[in-house]
Amino acid sequence: MLEIVLFIILLAVGFLAGWLTNAALGKRSLATASKKAESIISEAETEIEGLKKEKLLEANEEIFQQKQQMEDEYREKKNELHRLESELANKDSNIDRKADLVAKKEKELLAIEQELKARENALNIRQKNLEEAINEANRKLETISGLSSEAAKQQLMDNLIDEAKKETAHKVFQIKKEAEENAYSEAKNILLTSMEQIVSSHTIESTISNVTLPSDDMKGRIIGKEGRNIRAFEIVTGVDVIVDDTPQAVLLSSFDPYRRELAKVTMERLVSDGRIHPGRIEETYEKVVREIDETFQEIGEQACHEIGIHGLHPDVLKALGKLKYRTSYGQNVLDHCKEVAELSGIIAAQLGLDAPLARRAGMLHKIGLVIQKANESDYTKVGHEFLKKYNEHPKVTNAVLAFGNRAEAHSPIAIIIRIAAELSRKRPGAQRDVIENYVKRMKNLEEVADNFEGVKTAYAIQAGREIRIIIDHTKADDAMSNKLATDITHKIKDVLDNSNQCVKVHVLREFRSVDYA
Repeated sequence: MLEIVLFIILLAVGFLAGWLTNAALGKRSLATASKKAESIISEAETEIEGLKKEKLLEANEEIFQQKQQMEDEYREKKNELHRLESELANKDSNIDRKADLVAKKEKELLAIEQELKARENALNIRQKNLEEAINEANRKLETISGLSSEAAKQQLMDNLIDEAKKETAHKVFQIKKEAEENAYSEAKNILLTSMEQIVSSHTIESTISNVTLPSDDMKGRIIGKEGRNIRAFEIVTGVDVIVDDTPQAVLLSSFDPYRRELAKVTMERLVSDGRIHPGRIEETYEKVVREIDETFQEIGEQACHEIGIHGLHPDVLKALGKLKYRTSYGQNVLDHCKEVAELSGIIAAQLGLDAPLARRAGMLHKIGLVIQKANESDYTKVGHEFLKKYNEHPKVTNAVLAFGNRAEAHSPIAIIIRIAAELSRKRPGAQRDVIENYVKRMKNLEEVADNFEGVKTAYAIQAGREIRIIIDHTKADDAMSNKLATDITHKIKDVLDNSNQCVKVHVLREFRSVDYA
């Protein structure tokens, strides 16, 4: 029984000790938890404070931006209102319509509309007063001047018409002057652009062809016994044969490139064959003539293919091929026609015209030179009839005829052909002229000008393409200068043969006053 009591006492003491220990530990844990909670609450408050400040800043920034935007919109609206107010003030006749439009868009303009209406009423009153004052003034003027209202209006109208005519003439002169300046600049740009796009070498045709021989012994066979072979060759071909000290070569001389080409091929074949005698010379020459005649069409087709021209009749192509053996002042005519075609196409393209048709006309503008019975004076007319026979385009045939001044130009293409031909002919090195003809042409130009009264001195320059005339200022005024330039131009056309050459007549009238101090 005692043991049981002791056990109960010990159990109670243990339970009490455990409870006390647990209570102490609980208080300690509670204190720790309390401190941690306070720390968490403090941190949360700090974080909340930071977030609060951040949100406040963002809100202030957004409010500032919205305020700025509203201010911008306000300024825009304000500027719009000022602009509309200015328009309304300047256009009284449209006040009602614009006031209605503004009223639909902005209610703030109602006050302005009312003000403008008041101004309009005031203006109407002023206008009525002004009309009455004008009528009264007109009645007084009619009484003073003795003229009726209609007569005064007619007199005023006549004065205004005269003044308008003067102003119109002055304006027309200015417009014409500006148009000429712009046209000159534009034309120069077009020509320069066209010339830059054409890169072609100019080959001057010589009058001598060289035939290479295998040895100098062949020269004796070419000459033949007592010169019979060389005489027979010259008679058959119409070409002079020059046998000199040039090693392993003979020279063929002729102004006709076609004959010279036939003679060259004939000589080369005779030298290659080795059999040279009069019968063989004649037989070989006839064979060469037939073969070259057959190649004319191929030459024409090749030239047209290079330029991009198609659809020409075979007879026209054959005539084009013959141009390869024609020259003008040493310039190969076929090469000249090809260059004119290219230049014409480029210029026409820049002007918005039919470039293929311009190239076609440029290629065919000298085809009359190889037609039978044609010569330098009427080849354009012969070429025109030749092309009409093969139903060539009317603008092409007109360009060919107008090129020789045989007809008026019916299209800009005819003018383009003249310009392109002049560019091709006058390029440095394109043509060769005899010095005597050059000097004679320059002298004739100066003599024509010197024969006119009032001319002090005349100088032909630019290879005869321009003549500068200095006149006595005491004998001619500006109007007489213009007339003198026109008269000299007509005289040059009548006296000189310039059908294919443009001569610029430049009359200078100058007065100089010189003194010394």
